Amino acid sequence: MPKSLLEQLPEIVARGRQTAEKILESLEGRHRVGLQTREWVLPAKDSAAADWIVANTRQDALASVQAEPGDTERPWRNRLVYGDNLLAMAALLAGDPETGLASLRGKIDLIYIDPPFDSKADYRTRVVLPDVELEQKPTVIEQFAYSDTWSDGTASYLEMITPRLILMRELLSDTGSIYVHLDWHVGHYVKLVLDEVFGKRSFRNEIIYCYSGGGIPDREMPRKHDVIFWYSKGESWVFNTQYRPYSEGTLQRGRTAVKGENAVLREEGTPINDWWPDVKKITSPTDPEKLYYDTQKSEELLARIIKMGSKEEALVADFFGGSGTTAAVAEKLGRRWITSDLGKPACMIMRKRLIDNNARPFFYQAIGDYQVEAAKNTLGRSFRIGDLSQIVLSLFGALPLSSDDNPTRNLGHIIGGGVRTLIYVDSPNKLTGAATLKKALAQRDNLLGGWDKVVVLGWNFEPSIGESITALNDAGLEVLVIPPDLLDRLKKKGSLEKLRGSVRFASLQYLKVKPVSRIRHTDGRQETLAVTLDNYVLLSPEAINLDEANRGKLQAVMNAEPLALIEYWAVDPDYDGRVFRSVWQDYRGNVDNDGDPLRVVTSATLTLPAKTGPRRVCVRAVDVFGFEAEVALNVGVEVAA
Repeated sequence: MPKSLLEQLPEIVARGRQTAEKILESLEGRHRVGLQTREWVLPAKDSAAADWIVANTRQDALASVQAEPGDTERPWRNRLVYGDNLLAMAALLAGDPETGLASLRGKIDLIYIDPPFDSKADYRTRVVLPDVELEQKPTVIEQFAYSDTWSDGTASYLEMITPRLILMRELLSDTGSIYVHLDWHVGHYVKLVLDEVFGKRSFRNEIIYCYSGGGIPDREMPRKHDVIFWYSKGESWVFNTQYRPYSEGTLQRGRTAVKGENAVLREEGTPINDWWPDVKKITSPTDPEKLYYDTQKSEELLARIIKMGSKEEALVADFFGGSGTTAAVAEKLGRRWITSDLGKPACMIMRKRLIDNNARPFFYQAIGDYQVEAAKNTLGRSFRIGDLSQIVLSLFGALPLSSDDNPTRNLGHIIGGGVRTLIYVDSPNKLTGAATLKKALAQRDNLLGGWDKVVVLGWNFEPSIGESITALNDAGLEVLVIPPDLLDRLKKKGSLEKLRGSVRFASLQYLKVKPVSRIRHTDGRQETLAVTLDNYVLLSPEAINLDEANRGKLQAVMNAEPLALIEYWAVDPDYDGRVFRSVWQDYRGNVDNDGDPLRVVTSATLTLPAKTGPRRVCVRAVDVFGFEAEVALNVGVEVAA
């Protein structure tokens, strides 16, 4: 007879502790998890109406951005992190030397999480393009995360949440609190895990978040509330009493209880209790807050929690970021924040929302060396890069070269149709760029008497990879993308043989811009930069999780209006080759510029402080599926007549 969940719970918690302890131990090693800064966002969305106040503020912020690399003590920067929150928390515990971030162990003041708690939830994404609506299934990485979470029902869910709660406790400050938002599906089981992780003495309250509307009584009562479990880390905690307005009946009783005196009623209202029937829930499609994200919570709810549980300038975190309500409200309330999510659609929604709210500059980051971490989980902590390269070569259909000619075990070959092709697998812990391509070409020409062609398979790419390929102009060079979910799929299938034949190595997407105009003003103090998009070529549609009907619709848009696929684009007028610093953005849904919610504007005009010599201008675009492409170029200056 299978064990009940209560019988399994001690084992689940023990395994969760082991997972968390391994992560904490790894923080002391050389190969600890890090964060890659994909973008430093200086919110400055394109707008048709010029606002000189905003423009001046932007210039001040731009000056601080330009001064940043030389700083010895860097200011705090809020963070939006894409990737598995277990790895994100490990990176935050380890610290981030690249951006001057010390370890956040014991530094976060408030954590709110709203983890998925319905095993039958629909995680598909609706993508609306001009005259076309697509339905995209989650990326395979997301699918595996969701399916692993629910593979054995509630037990799997508890396996997922336990080590994460342990790391959250490590991140909390001594006076910090965590608020865990759940419903009837798993709430009572997670409460037991919370008791184990934080201790029963740290349980502060169970908040009932009520809502109305919908639900037809049939054989049972409609469910009309969620629960929010509040735990503190220590024996003291931050609590700021919140109030709600008095009801009319209470006001009337107060007026009559003591005639002529108002002392019986507080000016601010009545203190709230743990029953919250008065907090807004987003239900109406016309609600101005609605972002069409299934699990979106109202700003009113998060405002109450953040005000209640933290002080101004406190650090607030949400590791299941979703639509970004926690970060957006923390920003408005003068708190610092960190948020993360595994889903690319969620991260795109959050980035646009924060820009729309004119947030302070923030980092958009990703988990560094994700594939290395995935390989460790799949192949064991002692795996070597060569082992991974051998797997990739096998799935590509190549035979490995002998160890004498291939000491790093990353080279293979395919011979067929009279063509001898060398296969070069790049390392997952580096960016494939111009140097790698030149090395591969040299091996093609010289190794074992030379080859007709070389195919470079890469995991991660330098932003300028498209330019590098174009500049080499070599018909005997092909560059393909190793599927980022390959190891997750291998783990799921259980063997190479079961996966063989089903892995597609896709071509790169790339962005083209028209010649950039740079005009120096006659006063010599400012100059104008004009950037116009020219074309966008999407990563092979076969790599996107669409059915055939939706893929056909996508192909039609690609043929007719490729720039309509761009969800977001930004400009860095002084790219340093390391961190993209977004000082101008536009995105679908920004109707302040052209009134068109389904298209970005295709031209950007920036007025900047004058600079001597060429500018290194970088343009980044993110398409509706979350794929990124960049183009960087040196631009000389012309003097206005």
